[in-house]
Amino acid sequence: MSIHQSSSSRAALSGKTIAVVHPAWHSCGTHQVIASQIRAYKQLGARVLSIALMDDVTPSIGRGARWKNYRSHSQDLAADERYESSATIADLFKTALLRDGWLPLIHGDHATWLVELVKRAPLPEALDTAAIDLIHANHFFVMPFVERMREGRRIPVVLDTHDIQARQYELRNRAGVSIPPHVRYNDLLAVELNWLKRADVCIHLNSEEHAAFSQLLPLSRHELIYPSVAPVAARPNGDQAIFVAGNNAANYISVRWFLKYIVPHVPDMSISIFGDIADGVKKRDRALYEKHRNLFRGRIADKESAYADAAIILLPTREGHGLSIKTVEALSSGLPVIATSKAFRGMEIDPSRLANVFIADDANEFAAAMLQSRVIGGRGDPTTSDTRALYEERFSLERFARRLGDVACKLMAIHPCMPLDAKHRKTTTGAWTEPGRRLFTG
Repeated sequence: MSIHQSSSSRAALSGKTIAVVHPAWHSCGTHQVIASQIRAYKQLGARVLSIALMDDVTPSIGRGARWKNYRSHSQDLAADERYESSATIADLFKTALLRDGWLPLIHGDHATWLVELVKRAPLPEALDTAAIDLIHANHFFVMPFVERMREGRRIPVVLDTHDIQARQYELRNRAGVSIPPHVRYNDLLAVELNWLKRADVCIHLNSEEHAAFSQLLPLSRHELIYPSVAPVAARPNGDQAIFVAGNNAANYISVRWFLKYIVPHVPDMSISIFGDIADGVKKRDRALYEKHRNLFRGRIADKESAYADAAIILLPTREGHGLSIKTVEALSSGLPVIATSKAFRGMEIDPSRLANVFIADDANEFAAAMLQSRVIGGRGDPTTSDTRALYEERFSLERFARRLGDVACKLMAIHPCMPLDAKHRKTTTGAWTEPGRRLFTG
């Protein structure tokens, strides 16, 4: 039974403290969802903490190139306080991380590696867990950290799955290198499910994953909550066909298909490919990158600038799981879209009913649609388009906040945060190499 039926949650979250625990990722869909979670809880009156966990060892907590890069690209997280933690290089030798984490990783077991990393990420000394009313976790592998956060207290936990990560790891292994014996999908999934079932509620942002996890974990509570991302504004008189993609295995497969089988048929089109995917193509297929390097614009600090000269948005999605955040972003612009049906996975909509969307799963059809894009592009004001209306109805921050607030209020009523007596309360300092680090107060 759904637990989201409740009265207005706006007043109920006033004075509450929500801890959002998440990977220290930027420039990707997960990061955009996390930013929206924080905005939503803030809109509902809560005090919000961001706790970022690095998905690799670092020289020390908060130091090193990866932390510097993360911080510089995550300024949009509007949390009241930000903390960070990670396993360190020393953990490879001072703990069993080499045996328990790295050895499985070289066989393709990313699930175990990430769990073992997070087990060694200490709680920040300045983090006051006694003040936290609800934990909103993102991805299954942060759960070892979350469980230490709520030691001695019954803090309710919602866990955003984002997608079935075992499928993502399979894609990563197809595009990368691992040595035999190769980990099996079922083994990756088993690790994932073991940690998911420890949350009080699992939130899924895609209808397909909601159905799959509901079947895989029938005793758990599940909610389908479509995510929100900050909208982008389309400007008049654009003349570019644009494609925005982060650097991951699914996007590489999609971009490769686009470059090899579509671009040759539209030689005179003005095309711009934005995002870190340029790095992925350069690494995986240098010849393909060099052939089309003039199309790549790289990462941009302000995503609005990617859409500044856009006349049409391209979504040549061939692979991917979870809900496509770049599709939601495209919807928010209100611009015409040429996409594969895969781009609309898990949204429970028929994109062919949207007047400013053209669906093409065949490369030749996709290229033909691009050549006719001036006709497609002349279908009215972006602010009143079908795609913009769909964004407002299903993916707006207001709708997202309302759904999160309903779930949070129900959970806090069911599981009031009751600390143990002080003499029984466990320490909140880390059990590994050094304490976690508080980044700054916003």
